[in-house]
Amino acid sequence: MNVVFLGVAGLLAAAAGYWSLDRGTPRPAGTRTVGALLGSFAIAFTLNSPLGANAADTAVPHLDRLLSNCSSLTAAHLVLAVCVHLTVEPAQARRLVRINLALLAATVLGMTTLFTYRQTVHDSPQAYALYVLLYISYLSYAIIGFAQQTLRQSAAAPRSSVRLGLSLATGSCAFALMYTAYKLSVVASLGLGLNAIPDNTGCSSLATAPCFFGMTCPLLSMLLLCIGLTLPAVAYPISQARRCHWEERSLAALGPLWNDLTTAMPHIVLHHDRCPAAEPDFRLQRRVIEINDALLALRPYRSQNFLEAVERATKADTPERDAAIEAAAVKAALTELHAGRLAEEIAPRRRAAVSRKDLREDTEWLVRVSDAYACHGPVLA
Repeated sequence: MNVVFLGVAGLLAAAAGYWSLDRGTPRPAGTRTVGALLGSFAIAFTLNSPLGANAADTAVPHLDRLLSNCSSLTAAHLVLAVCVHLTVEPAQARRLVRINLALLAATVLGMTTLFTYRQTVHDSPQAYALYVLLYISYLSYAIIGFAQQTLRQSAAAPRSSVRLGLSLATGSCAFALMYTAYKLSVVASLGLGLNAIPDNTGCSSLATAPCFFGMTCPLLSMLLLCIGLTLPAVAYPISQARRCHWEERSLAALGPLWNDLTTAMPHIVLHHDRCPAAEPDFRLQRRVIEINDALLALRPYRSQNFLEAVERATKADTPERDAAIEAAAVKAALTELHAGRLAEEIAPRRRAAVSRKDLREDTEWLVRVSDAYACHGPVLA
């Protein structure tokens, strides 16, 4: 149990540090709030471990329960604060956060009062039931509000990592609601004096009831929440690094075609200040534009007869065949440009050369053309 709960606490603490620490770049609003809520959950799981509980109990019996529950409620409040700041206007967000903070303060004060009453006056099951009811009421309020926001935002999120992260966060709410339902049944049992449903004190297994509902469900909920909130923050720099690598590789692959086209038609080069090396996306877009401008300028030299002959000489109907045909047409058009001979019948642009939708598709097509162009004559087979 110590390994499980302290391991999860360590994972949550690491995620909190990832969100909170300054990495030398501007941080989006709410990142430190996310770090604080993950840190609060880390404290809660530390206190739920047998080692943490024993350390707290040496000071005051059952103090670990109060501290753990207060940490969980603080994290729930911070979850709501993040959602509110992301979905409503700043002025309204501040007002809602203040209302939620007042509810949190009232809940914690009530729980602390009932805890003190049970410790110093009388260990009443009804007092404990009221304590749990206060705890579950605010926790359920936060869970339901968070689930509504994650469901709404996951449908509209533009990035796949954000959609997946929000879906995992929504899944965490399902386990959290199972936990609150179990706690409400404990409240009902204690309030009626039945004691029919045991609490999860002294659990030795995470798979049997009531430990599954009292310990495993919040454990799984926090794991999913931690992964869901951290996944987009981790995935974004990885995706940016992969994109930068693709841009640099594409720039190099377009070099042979771009060099010959700009040598033959230097006027196509866009005259801008030298682009910093740290902006490969701008340099790639500029190179793609220049190549496309050059291909347009070569149209009067593209012979329909030559293009038909090349198409008859090819057999396989693949993207590589289309690129090879285009590369052969470009080479022939450059030869005609140098000789000053216009085509008797100008070849129209082929469908493969005009069916692209965005920069990435355009770049991948031109890279295939450039690869075929760089061969010792395009391979036509």
